[in-house]
Amino acid sequence: MEKYGYIRVSSTDQNEDRQLDAMREIPIENLYIDKQSGKDFERESYKKLVEVLKHGDLLYIKSIDRLGRNYEEIQNQWRILTKEKGVDIVVLDMELLDTRREKNLLGTFIADLVLQVLSFVAQSERENIRKRQAEGIMSAKARGVQFGRPLKEPPENFGDLVKKWEKGEITTDDIVKLCNMSRSTFYAKVREHKILSQKIKSENI
Repeated sequence: MEKYGYIRVSSTDQNEDRQLDAMREIPIENLYIDKQSGKDFERESYKKLVEVLKHGDLLYIKSIDRLGRNYEEIQNQWRILTKEKGVDIVVLDMELLDTRREKNLLGTFIADLVLQVLSFVAQSERENIRKRQAEGIMSAKARGVQFGRPLKEPPENFGDLVKKWEKGEITTDDIVKLCNMSRSTFYAKVREHKILSQKIKSENI
């Protein structure tokens, strides 16, 4: 029997030390770490872990949301690991989720029930986070906060440059360099310039 540990943090700038501290007894070569979202199980280290796990091995995770945040996927992966591969799982933050304990019908029922509740909570929290983020973005936009990189403003002679460009007197590569813009920004500014010019002409008629 081999002991393994699975650790996941949501992004590369998050620290996995807390999870590592909880798994000091596990050989370092048996620790698998992913720095990736828990929305699905398309994770490089997790896939490698599942490949090496064999019947009778023991897998430690700090909490159920480290395994994932998708209700159905957590249930499915738990079934694959415990039923198909015959691996025992210990969730360190939840004593009841230890498949080594109470391997009778009642123990299995309690563990399955706790798993369902916790995986549901994990997904609900993920959805709540996304909802709060969306609400925060909407609120910020309503206050005039701009997201993304600010668009570069065209030079004062932009109109003259556009006329030369349209006549073929200047290439696209040259004009985007002169305006210090990407091609997509340049085309967007040309559209804005034409709309503004048409508006000014209509007002002067």
